[in-house]
Amino acid sequence: MPAGMGINGFGRIGRLVFRAAMGNPDVAVKAVNDPFMDLKYMVYQLKYDSVHKQFAGTIVAKEDGGKEFLVVNGVEIQIFHEKDPAAIPWGAA
Repeated sequence: MPAGMGINGFGRIGRLVFRAAMGNPDVAVKAVNDPFMDLKYMVYQLKYDSVHKQFAGTIVAKEDGGKEFLVVNGVEIQIFHEKDPAAIPWGAA
């Protein structure tokens, strides 16, 4: 069973960690937190990276019941926009 993981920050390093985790069958990304980046820009930044090239997979934004998700290769990953990571229900994601 893969280890669940949350990523706090979706800048250059957060996206690199995300890409590496998505390629590792022993890791499952469950949530991403970035208080400064909206969902549509997250999709764009992940899809098109000037250094690491286009993401080899599908990426879609989804909003459902006031919650936001990145849907990557069919897997829903919950998105948070909290400045205080302690306020995030990481375990519920």
